Amino acid sequence: MNIENDASGISHALTLAAQGMFITTPNPRVGCVIVKNGQVIGEGYTQPAGQAHAEVQALKDAASRGHDAHEATVYVTLEPCSHFGRTPPCADALINAGVSRVVAAIADPNPLVAGQGLAKLKASGIDVTCGVLEDEAREMNVGFFSRMQRGRPWVRMKVAASLDGRTALHNGQSQWITSEAARADGHWWRARACAILTGSGTVNQDDPQMTVRGIDTPRQPLKIIVDSKLQISPKAKILEGSVLIVAAKPDQEKETILRNCGAEVIYLPNAHGKVDLSALMAELGKRQINELHVEGGFKLNGALIETGCVDELLVYLAPTLLGDAQGMFNLPALNTLEGRRDLQFHEIKQIGVDLRILARFV
Repeated sequence: MNIENDASGISHALTLAAQGMFITTPNPRVGCVIVKNGQVIGEGYTQPAGQAHAEVQALKDAASRGHDAHEATVYVTLEPCSHFGRTPPCADALINAGVSRVVAAIADPNPLVAGQGLAKLKASGIDVTCGVLEDEAREMNVGFFSRMQRGRPWVRMKVAASLDGRTALHNGQSQWITSEAARADGHWWRARACAILTGSGTVNQDDPQMTVRGIDTPRQPLKIIVDSKLQISPKAKILEGSVLIVAAKPDQEKETILRNCGAEVIYLPNAHGKVDLSALMAELGKRQINELHVEGGFKLNGALIETGCVDELLVYLAPTLLGDAQGMFNLPALNTLEGRRDLQFHEIKQIGVDLRILARFV
């Protein structure tokens, strides 16, 4: 494969980074390409936490092909790390390999790196360029950047609704409003998240598994349940696997039962006896959750939006009308349009017969 310029080098590295979409958490998804005389001699992407980063993978790949990386150009989607974590610094590996140039798409927001990797490379006489396809590289790791810069995950709220914005009948029936293709696509979004959040109402009403199905992924996201009064049944399907239950009012008997089911229970009350959702986001940041996928009912959805916890909406609209039924969000009525919450359409795509809209709060 020929690499004609820096943009094509980073573009190829981004396709490699995407191959680590479901496996790298809590680390960022990073791709790396090593080029010599315009030809790719090695490539790689970040492996699961504790294993090789993209740069080391690419160097190993070059060696396995019988190539020497000396005087080569390296294209990487994130600044090479400069510190010892679970693995040694990637900057050192590139220096030791004798590469002549490193092109990074974007600087690492991790305070332990934050330009130090690039500085280390420059100090060793390596030509360094940073800022090629920067927006695309940030998108690849939108959750990692959120956690590093804001101390909380990137929160994506998924909603499946009719064209008139209804998510369920008043009796709770909602399966299925959208098509099988849309539901399958939703599992891809679940798979890329570090955790899936829902509420006790959804658990009690639908008894969902909240797992990734139909996607080849080596891990299941952590399941998080907002359950202020610990009201979910110990027989709920969602309790299979790793589960975090967030409550507001202590109940030792119920807590013990849920812990015996394998769940972790924590308390984050607000002044109104509900779960403090903002405190929950900070807690998830501390737990290294990069991307949080929300699949809740209209009450939890509204509360999350009201507290400013949601970054973007992932809405699947089916070409059908349900009339008087449950809406997407339980939000207070407005007296003037000045109180509306504005979003920007980030992506609109047809999935099967349904429309998928990705919209971000501004």
